[in-house]
Amino acid sequence: MSTYAPRVGDPALSGLAATTIPSYVLDYAPLVWLHSQDPYKPSGIAEHLQHVVPQVNYTPIEGVQAPLSLDNLAQLNSLGNESVYLTSEEGIDADPQPSWFGGAEVDENGQSEDVSSIVVVHDRGGGEVDAFYFYFYSYNQGNTVLGMEFGDHVGDWEHNMIRFQDGTPQAIWYSQHSAGQAFTYDATEKQGNRPVAYSGNGTHAVYSTTGAHDHTIPGVNLPAGFLVDQTDQGTLWDPILGAYAYSYVSDTQSFEPYDPSYPVNWLNFNGHWGDDALQGGPELFGQAKYVGGPNGPKFKNLDRENVCPSDPCIILPFRVWKVEPSGAEASSA
Repeated sequence: MSTYAPRVGDPALSGLAATTIPSYVLDYAPLVWLHSQDPYKPSGIAEHLQHVVPQVNYTPIEGVQAPLSLDNLAQLNSLGNESVYLTSEEGIDADPQPSWFGGAEVDENGQSEDVSSIVVVHDRGGGEVDAFYFYFYSYNQGNTVLGMEFGDHVGDWEHNMIRFQDGTPQAIWYSQHSAGQAFTYDATEKQGNRPVAYSGNGTHAVYSTTGAHDHTIPGVNLPAGFLVDQTDQGTLWDPILGAYAYSYVSDTQSFEPYDPSYPVNWLNFNGHWGDDALQGGPELFGQAKYVGGPNGPKFKNLDRENVCPSDPCIILPFRVWKVEPSGAEASSA
């Protein structure tokens, strides 16, 4: 029997809790603090498709079934496969930026007003289960270095992953740009049983503490440096409220919805969720202002051997470098 308690007055989660998804996947689902100054909120996955044109080599693809939807997105695999970029109609450098870059509002219950997250469960056998919690944003604003902004892109997929053994959480992964960090479950900050994550201002990289996080060296989280994300307790988002949920079968690399109403076709899309922005522009330390949109959840190493998506994998037994944006002293937590 599930021990998960839906938020008072929320009808959306009751449907998810009533499916066959393991109850512990909900019991221990992360909560995400969005930054108080971040203008780019979690975005509707389906809504995003209403504002993009699929392109290959900066040229719109002919013969696309329109309108694009979560039920037909994978058609683009046969029309360009991984070379397809879901290019924003206004362009990545539109000025002023289109309002849809800002995403959906998060209400007082912590629920995004559109479906902005999914849960993917991979049963590895022997009682070992990986639960992925994916978060989607229509726009990523990069860091500012020496007065110049770098790393902006349309479309942004971030995630936590929790590894369970016999229903008990063992460790959690926090995705951060091209790398991330792993911690034991016991080391994480929690609300009740639920781990807490902090979303970087603009970049949405996922961290275990508030404060400043330099990611100049991928996977190394320092309190100061050239490429610094900031996190704080702005708005608390509960990503599983209204989320789609799927099981992942690694042998066939396929997804099975926990509810038949959840769309599946889009998860097989091989292309990119934003503009092809690798055509040049100002660079600093190898970083460009605009970069290409990312691939979707199927490319996040769902069949990973370790908690981390790549080796070496260090699972930290404590959180470090809790540094407030005001410049307070560094401390471990």
